[in-house]
Amino acid sequence: MNFKKLLSVFLIGGLSVVVGGCSNETENTITDNVASSLPAIRILGMSSSEMDLNILADQLKKAGFNVELNVQPDYSSFSTIQDTGEWDLSLTGWTTVTGNPDYAVRDIFASTGAYNSQLLNDPKVDMLIDQAATETPQVYKKTYTDLENYLVNEQAYFIPLYSSLRMQGVNNSLMEPTMRQPKSRSSVWEEYTYIDTALNETRPFIMTQTSATLTSLDPIQANDGSINQLSSNINTRIISLTDEDVVEAKGSLSYNFAIAQGNKEYYFLLKDNVNFSKVEDKKAVDTGVRVGAEDVVFTLNRAKDKDSVPLHKTYGLHLHMDEISIVTDLNELNTTITADTGVPILETLTNGLNVSVTALTDDKTQADNNNGVYQVVKVTTLNPFPQVLNYLAHQSAGIVSEEQVTLLNSKFDVENYDATKDVGYGDFNAIKSGDNHLWMSGPYALTYVNDYEVAFQKNPVYMPETEHEPRIKDIVIKFIKDTTSANSAFRSGEIDFLSTVDVNHATLLDAEEQFTVMKRSSNAVSYAVFNLAEGNLFTDVNLRKAALYAVEQQPFIKVKNDLVNPAFSTLSTIIDTGNVHISDLEKSAEYLSKYFAE
Repeated sequence: MNFKKLLSVFLIGGLSVVVGGCSNETENTITDNVASSLPAIRILGMSSSEMDLNILADQLKKAGFNVELNVQPDYSSFSTIQDTGEWDLSLTGWTTVTGNPDYAVRDIFASTGAYNSQLLNDPKVDMLIDQAATETPQVYKKTYTDLENYLVNEQAYFIPLYSSLRMQGVNNSLMEPTMRQPKSRSSVWEEYTYIDTALNETRPFIMTQTSATLTSLDPIQANDGSINQLSSNINTRIISLTDEDVVEAKGSLSYNFAIAQGNKEYYFLLKDNVNFSKVEDKKAVDTGVRVGAEDVVFTLNRAKDKDSVPLHKTYGLHLHMDEISIVTDLNELNTTITADTGVPILETLTNGLNVSVTALTDDKTQADNNNGVYQVVKVTTLNPFPQVLNYLAHQSAGIVSEEQVTLLNSKFDVENYDATKDVGYGDFNAIKSGDNHLWMSGPYALTYVNDYEVAFQKNPVYMPETEHEPRIKDIVIKFIKDTTSANSAFRSGEIDFLSTVDVNHATLLDAEEQFTVMKRSSNAVSYAVFNLAEGNLFTDVNLRKAALYAVEQQPFIKVKNDLVNPAFSTLSTIIDTGNVHISDLEKSAEYLSKYFAE
């Protein structure tokens, strides 16, 4: 009998004693013997999640695992370690910022996912994700439930922990605590305003974030917490989301949108009142160049081309698109009918317009909405896929200038890109050093970034004299690495708004009359993924299940003062599958014994 099998016999025998109510000394002897036979499980995480890491480590130790913690100070160093593969279990999280279930799973669990850090490569997972993508909400609920069961119950590819509330701190003396608080999308800066509106032009509004290293300012080269809020507010999109994740045109570059019968063709009627901004002497200025259909076509074509840039991080979100085109034939809009109401596309696109569409143009300089001349973009998908609209609302679909991006990126070959010498559009280090080459289509322009802060100024030609013209002229985000320091800065008046309130500070802030903590549900889920790289311990499903059943969610919830909710997967906040994670130390021990019996 080999050592693993011998230990499994011991473990099963010991288990009956534990279940029957053994002494702490006996239980500790069992877990100590199991732990001594297992290599140390390397758990990776960030200092901002140290409390969660300690709870996770403690629970695994009690189940018989030998644990080593690797706590990194920030996301940059965390991701560097993650890329090396020198870890076994990684505490991570995912926020479905588009509000749709495909986004909740594709980029992190599909074999081609840009954020599939655990190297999960399972044909059944890919099949279920792709199948659900073609289905309507009435049908895809079952498919996503099957996927969730397979990911967690059958294969134990990750350990679900909890879903977070979205909590933001407001200084009531400066701003009413009634500002928009979206469930998924980034904050809507252009709607921020001081109570004393005279301050909008003169007083910078100061916020904070933890990461001082911005991955990239090219929308398709980054999709993480360092840039999502920033990118969303410097690049507009052709569609948007309500605070409850409903797709809408309001606040986007489009007046209206329409879905053609068959759910493969999507039409967008564009506005003509947005220009690209650029930065001169740390001030936002008008380029004089309109944001138009040509830029939309260029933007979406590069988004769906995995080879359009080095280190494309969001290809998985846009691979469903087939053709992006500018419509110039009014007859097409009159003869094509919508999927939901059966009326002509043109009728839906022109609903609520002050001036009817009399002509279409493929030249943005000729668009003149006041005289009935408009631009229309059509997006055609490979298969019926209404969820494409959610992806078009994502920051990675932020509209960039064909002229400026081509100018920068034509200077190097994508295949032979060398980060040490080639400077692509949105290169963070170049911008930080003073080469701010960005042309920005959104309500704000990034004016400068240094080690301490990143600054933004109102785009002078962003829907002027409409409800979407930005109110506050200047916004500054201070880089503060830990939540305790950020909370102190907020309470002292150094910053005006906490984009994220730590659960440990919420009660304290709520008790002070000057502050309000706005709370709502969100699509942020915390979980721990197993390293599935060849040769790793956790390629064994029995060992993964032993760890899965060792973890109880309630200690995480209680230590956060019940300001987080149970979760079963990244789908939990979007679809009610009915699944609940229940820890079971008896099952954990059984799976450990199976592992040792192999």
